[in-house]
Amino acid sequence: MTFRRGRRPRAVAPWVRTRLRSAPGASVALAVLVAVTAFLAAALPLAVDRYGDAGLRREMEVAGPGRTTVQLFTSHADAALPQEMREAELRRDAARGPYDRILALSGRALPLDADQSSHGVRTTRRLEVPDPWLSRPDGVPPQFHLVARSGLAGHSRLRAGRLPKAPGDVTAATTAVEAAVSGETARKLNIEVGSVLHVPAVERDPLVVRVTGIVEPRAPQEAYWSATPVLRTPYRTTRPDDPSRNQYWVGALLLPPDAGPALLGTGGMPERYWMLAPDTSALHAHDLPGLTSAVASLEAGPLLQRASTAASATLLAETSLDDVLGEYARLRAAIGPVVAVAAFGTGTVAAVVLIMAGSLAADRRRTELALLRARGASLRGLAGRLLAETAVVAVPAAALGLAAARLTVPGTRLPYAVAAAGAVAFLACVAPPLRAVAAHRAVRVHAARDDVASARPSRRRTVAELTLLALAVGAVVTLRTRGAADGGTASGDGLVPFAPVLVGMIAALLLVRLHPLPLRGLARPAARLRGVVGPLSLARAGRAPGSAVLPLLALLTALTTAAFGGSVLAGVADARDRAATVAVGADARVEGVRALPSDLAGKVRRAPGVRDVTAVSVFHYSYASDGRLTVPVAGVDPAGYAALTRHTGIGAFDADELKTSGAPGGGALPALASPEVADRYGTRPFPVRLDAGRSVTVRIVVVRERTPVLAGQEFLLVDRSGLPAKSARPTALLVTGDRPDADALREAAGGAARVQLRTERLADFVGSPLQSGAERLYTAAVAAGAGYAVLALLLTLLRAAPERAALLARLRTMGLTRAQGRLLLVLESLPQALLAAGGGILTAWAAVQLLSPGIDLTTIAVSASSSPAGRAALRTDPVSLVVPALAVVALTVGISAAQAWWSGRRGPVRELRAGDAR
Repeated sequence: MTFRRGRRPRAVAPWVRTRLRSAPGASVALAVLVAVTAFLAAALPLAVDRYGDAGLRREMEVAGPGRTTVQLFTSHADAALPQEMREAELRRDAARGPYDRILALSGRALPLDADQSSHGVRTTRRLEVPDPWLSRPDGVPPQFHLVARSGLAGHSRLRAGRLPKAPGDVTAATTAVEAAVSGETARKLNIEVGSVLHVPAVERDPLVVRVTGIVEPRAPQEAYWSATPVLRTPYRTTRPDDPSRNQYWVGALLLPPDAGPALLGTGGMPERYWMLAPDTSALHAHDLPGLTSAVASLEAGPLLQRASTAASATLLAETSLDDVLGEYARLRAAIGPVVAVAAFGTGTVAAVVLIMAGSLAADRRRTELALLRARGASLRGLAGRLLAETAVVAVPAAALGLAAARLTVPGTRLPYAVAAAGAVAFLACVAPPLRAVAAHRAVRVHAARDDVASARPSRRRTVAELTLLALAVGAVVTLRTRGAADGGTASGDGLVPFAPVLVGMIAALLLVRLHPLPLRGLARPAARLRGVVGPLSLARAGRAPGSAVLPLLALLTALTTAAFGGSVLAGVADARDRAATVAVGADARVEGVRALPSDLAGKVRRAPGVRDVTAVSVFHYSYASDGRLTVPVAGVDPAGYAALTRHTGIGAFDADELKTSGAPGGGALPALASPEVADRYGTRPFPVRLDAGRSVTVRIVVVRERTPVLAGQEFLLVDRSGLPAKSARPTALLVTGDRPDADALREAAGGAARVQLRTERLADFVGSPLQSGAERLYTAAVAAGAGYAVLALLLTLLRAAPERAALLARLRTMGLTRAQGRLLLVLESLPQALLAAGGGILTAWAAVQLLSPGIDLTTIAVSASSSPAGRAALRTDPVSLVVPALAVVALTVGISAAQAWWSGRRGPVRELRAGDAR
């Protein structure tokens, strides 16, 4: 501030300290508001990183080391090399030498776990061991992988015997080596310490493998053991060309690292390999692009070339890590825009509240600032002093909020949190000076009225509002066009998060300009009514302050965000419930591979929570017409199954349409089919050969897209009474009821059938921390937005509180009662509340309709790109639309009544003595 004097007088007391001491309550309130807002703003990026990292690690955990480990191995192109060179390549040093360099290749782009990574030599073909004492489930000899791996001693505990050792000089001609086996391998294949296995060799006697020890993995689920699970756990399998499907065991023999050359004497086609296990604790979701690029480079790119230079020119890579990262990226891309809608909506409301708080502080000091301007204060000096006194409060409060967010929500990217808290502090600091500069550009002692009746908007303001309106409408049209044109793939469009703000801005600009017109029209007929409260309240509501755009924008954005969030959460819950119902087919399902026991249906019906049981006969591999195409067929009881379809809402039909007439085999059975099957076979009768070889003739009479008992796009349903007696025996029971008891159902089923419950399937859909974290973040954002909306409403009423109190005081001196005063304030605020509520419902509905083509809830609901129930679209939730709007009305009425009650307690004399506030 500058004064037109030759010498500046020395201040008696510093300006900032004086102002803070004169209004400590306002300073504390501003500090609390800034601290809370900075905390929420700083916590947002930290929370996003936190649940994103947890989701990525969970995705890696679910995929398992078998899919996430990167395997580098030498190809068989070196099989033509001389025997001495091949023996040298399979020695321990040949695999260990380049190991450290390979581990260091990816650096931070793909952090690797050196403890769980390994190297060695392994056979690429399973070798059949004919020793008769080995376990043979169906009389077929077991097969083994021979693996000479590093790090066995550090990753296992010796249960019996000792670890294997290699002879002094192992070559392809070596006839005997030592090995260890895991505890499960020893137990399932009858192997003991001292057992001798004879592995077939090529053109010589078998390779003798003596088992010297039995080991137990220290961490069986970690990558060292689980990247190749057969090392710790043998499994049963069958030969593809065996019509009898005889099973045999497949296990692994763990040789010492120096025994690699001995594998050349067998037919196992040995190779060197390097297993690179990612360090999941060091993976971060925000590094996903670089991580994906590093994996691609290691599979077939510069990193693989560098690894080939270090290890072998014939090096190859294999991993499914890129698929795992792709699945996570798709889930994150589907969830991101939905969370961004809540973040941007709540951020807009918070920014509006900060601006309103600064404007309120500047407006309360309008007389003081006008006097300073009249005494020669410059706009720059005035703004500088307001900036200084606000910064003293806002900056430490923002720092406190940042520290609280850092302690509460640990995260990896602190600069984003600092930037968010800094933006809050900056907005809080500049709002009062900018409002003061705008209000005091011209020097005047008394401020003019700013209601709609007297403060007509200037041409520049009209042009600015029309420009914003045009931009908002253009953005909305663009978003709608892209969302519809891309067929729902526009969820990543950058305009999606701004949809509630854009729609709210359009509605706020229009409603603020239009809402006084009907109120003034109602005021004229109301003037002819008896009493003064009605006409006066309508007249005052029609002369609302002209600066009501910000409060209305805050309320509309908050209501839109809350309604959109409620629609999203309700849609996700409905999609999960629907998907679980379609996947199970009922509230519970009891299904066996073969026909179920005849008394099982009665036992299940007596279980707690069971209301009804529908028996069905399912034939998964039936052949229709020419016998070349399979189609699943189910035999059902038409009456009971029709009731089940109505209960689940899946493919409901009339039971009479499916009932057969006459004895079994008397004619074509009426059938219900999927659209694909109906298009293929039409309405003509055609034969269907069931699993057991028996045939029936069916004719399609009903077409439904889905049916409870059979999932998929192809199925046939027929009346079970029309099937041959042996084929009509039920293989599945569909159970309906109120929370069937899972333990009772499994006890009734015993080992004859597998039990699935809809509630358990529903719980499986909520497995990713990315889903649950996004839902919690969205709920918190909507709650914060609601809180800021309430604060915006309070600030709006606070701004008019002195003028209202003075009005009530004057009216009471003229005979207005306290009850009439309360009614006057309520009726005065009610039109604006109804305006905000109605506008909120309208804008929320418009935002949901706008975003529905570009938002697919399927991935959010079931953690997959497809759902058994089909695409989960975004639909309007009536409760989320109406309840927040009604809450705004109720809160406005309550605050107005409370203000009237408080003014009545103070008395009119005290209000009038306080000054003639307008």
